[in-house]
Amino acid sequence: MTRTLAALLGTAIAASTLTAAQAQELNLYSSRHYDTDERLYSDFTEATGITINRIEGNADELIARMQAEGENSPADVFLTVDTVRLARATEMGLLQPVESDVLETRVPAYLQDDGNHWFAFSQRARILFYDKTEVENPPLTYQDLAKPEYEGMVCIRSSSNVYTQNITAALIAHLGEEAVADWAEAVVGNFARDPQGGDTDQLRGIASGECDIAMSNTYYFSRIIRSGDDQITPEQLANIGWVFPNQNDIGAHMNVSGGGVAANAPNRDNAVLFLEYLASEQAQEYFSAGNDEYPAVPGVGLSPSVAALGIFRPDTIDLSDIAANVGAAVEVLNGAGWE
Repeated sequence: MTRTLAALLGTAIAASTLTAAQAQELNLYSSRHYDTDERLYSDFTEATGITINRIEGNADELIARMQAEGENSPADVFLTVDTVRLARATEMGLLQPVESDVLETRVPAYLQDDGNHWFAFSQRARILFYDKTEVENPPLTYQDLAKPEYEGMVCIRSSSNVYTQNITAALIAHLGEEAVADWAEAVVGNFARDPQGGDTDQLRGIASGECDIAMSNTYYFSRIIRSGDDQITPEQLANIGWVFPNQNDIGAHMNVSGGGVAANAPNRDNAVLFLEYLASEQAQEYFSAGNDEYPAVPGVGLSPSVAALGIFRPDTIDLSDIAANVGAAVEVLNGAGWE
């Protein structure tokens, strides 16, 4: 080994644990499909000698696979891009609690499952974007999307999308189900089009003039800043403004990527080491530099394309509170006619 995991983490790890993990393997079930994550995996292997065997797919498919495999599942770590699937895997008994001083110290408490079944390792702020040439007074809060003045102006994703479910669940946790039901119904009345496409499609909707206001995770916009988009010209990009919502109260909603150790992990020690590595300074920098995300660990530097969006106040609600309200969020969205 040219490096040790302890060096990568910048913290002490028991030598016996590291030695036991050397020259072994890790079976990773991941719904993260980013080429930039290759560096995460190769550096972990270089530092520990642990070979990573990856099974990649849709999060729901991976959950179903783990359930079907049962006690014989080879999965060691489940890694995915939203709180909904992490909570679902926990509820189904597919993840086990992890006791780790490294994770407890480095990952803020609100970015952990209450029972330590999963931990967040990267974040994306879900914020509001608008056409600066058309919108003189952009919405400053999520609640503002319901204002009558924005009728026919809003592009947003479908109710089946986990990001939509997460923001709705967070608002329920903050404001109550009744208030959010009224909000959702009013937002539906402000749609510029039926919900469709991904986050980049919402930004393209602003560029094309199909809508004037949209909601998207920050990393999609930062990626356009860094690499461009074949459907958004530099002039159109310059006309897109953004607002970090609710800066005077709850803060901007944060979606996360996170992971946990599989309930029947055959290589449990290696799995814990991998999660600890994801909380390391180096891995946290990769999340930002490689995929335009915000680190979960405080104090880690941001890539220029992420830093360009500015400083903001995030919502620090416990992710477990969001997960607990996802079911209510789905009912609210369906009741509002949010397709």
